[in-house]
Amino acid sequence: MSTELTSPPQQPELIRGNLIPALPDDLAIHCIALLPRAAHPSLALVSRAFYDLLCRHPEPLLAARRILRLSDAHILLSLRPPSSASLLFFLLLPHPGWPPLPLPSPPVHVSPSSSVATDGRRLFLVGGSVAGVPSASLQILDPRARSWSIGPRLSSTREFAAAVTHSGVLFVAGGCVPSSPFWAEALDLSTPNAKWKTVGSPVHLREKWMHGCASLAGKVLAVADRGGLAYDPAAPPAEAWAPVSPVLDMGWKGRAAVVEGILYSYDYLGQVKGYDPDTDSWSTVEGLERELPRFLCGATLANVGGLLYLIWEGKWKGKGKGKGKEELRSMVVIEWAGIEVTRAEEGRIRGKVASRDTVLFPDVPRGSTITHCIALDL
Repeated sequence: MSTELTSPPQQPELIRGNLIPALPDDLAIHCIALLPRAAHPSLALVSRAFYDLLCRHPEPLLAARRILRLSDAHILLSLRPPSSASLLFFLLLPHPGWPPLPLPSPPVHVSPSSSVATDGRRLFLVGGSVAGVPSASLQILDPRARSWSIGPRLSSTREFAAAVTHSGVLFVAGGCVPSSPFWAEALDLSTPNAKWKTVGSPVHLREKWMHGCASLAGKVLAVADRGGLAYDPAAPPAEAWAPVSPVLDMGWKGRAAVVEGILYSYDYLGQVKGYDPDTDSWSTVEGLERELPRFLCGATLANVGGLLYLIWEGKWKGKGKGKGKEELRSMVVIEWAGIEVTRAEEGRIRGKVASRDTVLFPDVPRGSTITHCIALDL
């Protein structure tokens, strides 16, 4: 009887990934996606592979978070370089220590006269101008895929229009001659292949240049050169448009954000104020005097995860000399602060700075200015 020699079973080959050696990369990305975004700045320091995934090429991670139905609020910022009319887009994670994430440029390089709106997950870039010629383009950014697409063209070319989403509909008004039959129009974002529909409006209320807009108390509000406008989509057509109250109009200077039913803006003295539509009154946000600088220009506001965020153009505050210091001084500096706002007795509003950070933009020339700022969930 012959005895056959049997070799011991072969051990399976160990799969070594770039992120976590004991796991394949797709499984490692799944594990990382389960962690809160607030932990990502620390994870980016683990290795070059982690840094590349989190800071340079986050598409696989964002796709995994989308499958897992996880999301965190982000700030989308556009900057205009001093020597260019084209815009640069970035994502900011509203946690200290997180570097800006560059986004691709839109296919149509429109000017800062464009307007932006969001449905919470996509950015809509409306109008603007190309080489000085007003545009009718609608460009849509999917920040998860880091890609742009072209939406249905506007019925009229527009610059400095009001744009806001309300109840799943993108509303656009102004930015064209007031006599245009397409002065206001709407796009149903829930309908595939939807087309723009004209929204009727009284000619005597129309303005050309719009400085800001918001969705508040079931209405679309817009501030213009000579008075603000309010549009109620649920009202009969003959009653849908009306001037905003003089109190709101006097206190709203353009850039604003709505947090828990209060519209926040800032005045020429740099004070942050909140407007309550129920009482038709403005209240200064108390408690910020010693924590924040006074905002005279260049500042913008956003509702980021239920907090009021202020984002402004900062200055390099480092000391000393040398090549490294000179390079830092040539960078764009953006500062932000996340503020918890609460209502107090007698209509007062109190604010408390929950977090704050200074962000350097190494590849953006000094003198660049904030053009757009809006919050998205990723």
